[in-house]
Formats: sequence, structure tokens, C-alpha cells
Amino acid sequence: MTRAHDQQAFSRAKRQQRLRRLTGQAIGDYRMIEEGDKVMVCLSGGKDSYALLDMLISLRKSAPVSFELIAVNLDQKQPGFPEHVLPDYMATQDVPFYVIERDTYSTVKRVVPEGKTTCALCSRLRRGTLYGFAEANGVTKIALGHHRDDIVETLFLNLFFGSKLKTMPPKLVSDDGRYVVIRPLAYCKESDLAQFAVDQAYPIIPCHLCGSQPNLKRAEIKAMIADWEKRYPGRVDNLARGLQNVVPSHLLDPELYPFESPSPDELLQFRRDHPLDDASDIQEALAEGDLNPWVNLPEDRSQIIQTSGATVQTP
Repeated sequence: MTRAHDQQAFSRAKRQQRLRRLTGQAIGDYRMIEEGDKVMVCLSGGKDSYALLDMLISLRKSAPVSFELIAVNLDQKQPGFPEHVLPDYMATQDVPFYVIERDTYSTVKRVVPEGKTTCALCSRLRRGTLYGFAEANGVTKIALGHHRDDIVETLFLNLFFGSKLKTMPPKLVSDDGRYVVIRPLAYCKESDLAQFAVDQAYPIIPCHLCGSQPNLKRAEIKAMIADWEKRYPGRVDNLARGLQNVVPSHLLDPELYPFESPSPDELLQFRRDHPLDDASDIQEALAEGDLNPWVNLPEDRSQIIQTSGATVQTP
């Protein structure tokens, strides 16, 4: 019994260490937090935002820069929302906590037709409220709890349903340059975060507005990726790493890559100025004869089909 308990404690410690390391790595890779920043952690009551707050509190103790942390919850007035949970939890944390009350729930339910997904409008209203709070309170970075799996899922959502090759960036400056959004959990796996939430016994608050919608495309994408990972372990890791290894010249966007090429005269001049080694020279006769079987066709001009085992002549 003691050995099993020790093993569980070891696993919890390793998981916490891994999440802390990956969070710190993402912050460093994308220069998310700088000296003097005031970072606003958007606390929803879900597993990811709790973990985000914990990771930033832990990292602040040993960070090479000094920064301030505050936590904010947007109470959207969803029916049955347990208003006491987050204030009770944050009373145990040494971080200033604010609750913003905005009845976006009624707006979403009034505007979005029954049966349609509410995510787009809800997200826009939530973002506007949080931006306004950041403006009024000197916040320089807005920290969201999106993780690696969210980023991969968003890639396919945009690709399959929006015909765009894009996802959630780890760091995003708003178009007008007034706000900076960061996602410090960008390298963290959802499975690790889910288990970490169990380890920490977070008081999870479910989102009844969007979590109960049966027609969410994100749920379809999540199931698709989970099936891939089950059949081919490591595929999600490869997808996430692929987002950091983009080759613009091998995509199709002329605004991202100019696809310029030398003119025929320039190309030929370059070849004259940079001849190949003698051992690699391509002779004109070889190119015309051996490498081009169509130069000297038979008189009857029948087609020659070359297969792996025989030569077949057809009329």
C-alpha cells in the first residue's frame, strides 16, 4: 500500500515538473512575459485555466524577470453558475482576483437561433469584455489556458471548415496593437492537464452554455485526432512540431511566398557561369537518345508501354 502511494506521489511530482518545464519553455521561446509585465490570467473554472494560474505562480518565484499576476473571471450569468466557487478558491491564493459580471448569456441566447452553435458570438463578447478590463487596469499581457491539443484541433477546424491554414498562435498582438494575448500552455498535453487537475483537486465548473451543444465541430475534430493518436501514437506530437517547421515555399500562398524564378536567359547564364563537375555532366546526345525514348519512334508510330517484366506494344 505504501509503495503504491509512493509511486502515485512520484507520478504527480513528475507531471507537475513536466508541465512547469513546458510552460517555461513556451514562455521563453515566444518571449511571452517581459520585465514589468502585468499578466491577467483569465480564470474560467476549467482545468486548463486553474493549471495556467498554478504554473505562472510557480514560475514567477524563479523567473529572471519581475512581473505582476492578477486573475479575472468573467461571470456571464449562465443559469446555475456557482458564483461562490472561484472566490472561495482564490481566497487561498496570493494573487489579486476580480469578477467581471456581464450578462452575455442572455445576448447569445437571444441572437443565436436554436440549434446553432454559440461559440463564435460568445467568444467575441467575452474577448471584448476582457480587453476592456485590461485597458482600464493597466494589463499588458492577457493569458489564456489553451493547450497543445486546442492548437492542433483549431488547425483542422480552420482547414476543414474555413479553408485557412492557421491556428491559435502562442502569442498574438491584436490588429490595432493595443493588446497582447499569450498561451503559456501551448506545449502542454491536455491529458497531462486533465490528470493534473485531478491531482490538485481543482473545483471544476462546467460550461453549460457550450459544453452541452451536440453539433460542435470541435468535438468532431477532437474525436478524429483522438482516433489518430490511438492508432498511431505520437501523431499529435508530430502535428504540433510541424506547426513550428513551416516551409512557405512548399505551400500555395503567393502572398506568403513570392514564387519568383529566374528568366530563361538568367537561368541559362547561371548554368554557364556555374558548370557541373565533369563527372556529373549531362551530354546532349545522352539526353536526346537514352533519356528520351520518344525521340525516335517506330515507323508505325505505335505506343510502347514499359512494364516491370516486359515490353508491350499496342496499336
